[in-house]
Amino acid sequence: MIKTDIIIIGAGPVGLFAVFEAGLMKLKCHLIDAIPFPGGQLSEIYPKKPIYDIPGFPSVLAGELVDNLMEQAKPFKPGFTLGERAESISRQEDGSFIVTSSEGKKHRAPIIFIAGGLGSFEPRKPKIDDLEKYENKGVYYFVKEPAFFQEKKIFISGGGDSALDWAIYFAEISKMSVGLIHRSEFFRGHKDSVDKIHHLKKIGKIDLYANSEVISLKGENSLESILIKDNEKKITELSLDCWLPLFGLSPKLGPISNWNLDIEKNAIKVDHTMDYQTNISGVYAIGDVNTYPGKLKLILCGFHEATLAVQSAYKKINPNKKVVLKYTTVQGIQGFD
Repeated sequence: MIKTDIIIIGAGPVGLFAVFEAGLMKLKCHLIDAIPFPGGQLSEIYPKKPIYDIPGFPSVLAGELVDNLMEQAKPFKPGFTLGERAESISRQEDGSFIVTSSEGKKHRAPIIFIAGGLGSFEPRKPKIDDLEKYENKGVYYFVKEPAFFQEKKIFISGGGDSALDWAIYFAEISKMSVGLIHRSEFFRGHKDSVDKIHHLKKIGKIDLYANSEVISLKGENSLESILIKDNEKKITELSLDCWLPLFGLSPKLGPISNWNLDIEKNAIKVDHTMDYQTNISGVYAIGDVNTYPGKLKLILCGFHEATLAVQSAYKKINPNKKVVLKYTTVQGIQGFD
């Protein structure tokens, strides 16, 4: 039995930052994650992708952010159960919880933080014949190693932030133009990104195919070309090395959906006016896994949620102690002995 103060389900950026905040309050944490390494989506899907909205970092690679968060948490010696999914949760007579992993490992604590991001997830795949034939042979749903694509002729499909971010990234570093295909002339991504796409198109770094979508794939042993159709039903064949259909992720909460939590649209409802606690006292949900009025799925918002959740958790664990907020500029960082 692993015993700790806070069990954190999810070892992504928000879960890792919660370790730091808990450590400042002298609370120990143990993290559980189905992925065999810390970092969540940042490590598994896009470790080399630049992130622009972390305070104090004009740009930081996702993998570097994970490394920094791990270094920040290190003084507080968190425990990890990695490569095992949090399967079940049960409340004990003393009010504490036992979380059992998919491998039968048991963890006990008075507080649980669910920081599972989008939960388990799969890429949203387009409905195209023979798609599976070309997967990892020209068709890719994630960019784990940008260097692999850098000297290749690539086309990206999608109109959200991920598609725009990668189109901009490759257009700025590649010697060849990048193709961007979107079924509309309007994009869902940030306005700054959309403006940059049009600028890169103007200077010949991006070939933009708006009001178009891929309808067919061609190639013998690997992908060699794609057929796209526009709104006027004109079909164009484009030769390429790689096609990246970046239509987002289809999230699934997995076993969490069976834990008697209030669920709304595949996310956990929380009390946003106080501490991001769920309908079960002692169980908090922080980061992309939660929902409340005005929710923004941003890492920096998850950091804020983790901070307030830790303050609330401390009061539950130490009901007779007064919480005194001390700035780290004054008290420094004191790890566990």
